[in-house]
Amino acid sequence: MAEKKKPGSAQPDFASIGGIALALGGIVGGLLLEGGKIQDIGQVTAAIIVLCGTFGAVMVSTPMRVLRGAFKRLGRVFLDTDESPDAVIESLIDFATKARRSGLVSLETEALAIRDGFLRKAMNLAVDGTDMQELRSMMELEIHLEEGRALAEAKVFDSAGGYAPTIGIIGAVTGLIQVMKNLANTEEVGHGIASAFVATLYGVGIANIVLLPAANKIRASVHRRTELRELMLEGVIGIVEGLNPKLIRSKLEAYQEPGVSAKSAAAKQSRPVQRASVAS
Repeated sequence: MAEKKKPGSAQPDFASIGGIALALGGIVGGLLLEGGKIQDIGQVTAAIIVLCGTFGAVMVSTPMRVLRGAFKRLGRVFLDTDESPDAVIESLIDFATKARRSGLVSLETEALAIRDGFLRKAMNLAVDGTDMQELRSMMELEIHLEEGRALAEAKVFDSAGGYAPTIGIIGAVTGLIQVMKNLANTEEVGHGIASAFVATLYGVGIANIVLLPAANKIRASVHRRTELRELMLEGVIGIVEGLNPKLIRSKLEAYQEPGVSAKSAAAKQSRPVQRASVAS
């Protein structure tokens, strides 16, 4: 049986952390190999222009409620808090086995103790005798609304990724304005032009390394969470219908990754053989 991950527990997302580190390492490493210095791109003023300009534009274009939710959801880019489908399936099968043996009412105490809010609500509705179609309709509406809110929050980072390169160009233009004031000093002109384009580098880099990938990662997390909700709902509906736990398991295994499903099937087939060898 796969190790259960407690709902609400967080594990570092090494793909996000490693991806950003690799991208920054490649850019800085390439600069150093070309004979440049880190000081060439280390400008506080350019960073202030790009970051403040970008998030100021985002604040203008986004309702504050959505903006707060987006920054809270940013943690999902670096921390994985979703429970694994394997753990949810095992919990549902336990509920189904007990309900088939003692009736749905026997799950009342366990349903109240479920930590996941969505599953707890669905199980409590089932225990209370809610009509199956009404239960499905209510929970599907909750899935739809939650998904819509999450996608709106992901779009905040899409918007920021669109604004950042433009703000970077604005930063470059402001730098060039200062350069034009010193045209008489050739050395200062060359240095000033090089410094002016650092803001453009920051804008394009932040957009393509952090903001746009974060939006895509959040959408992927939303899709995974929606599938998990659908798995929970199908499991609860199966329990309400009084289906055999084995049939419920076969139905829910469609939500597992193909490799995980194959391993689970192999583990099940090996269990009788192990018992037989022990008995002999």
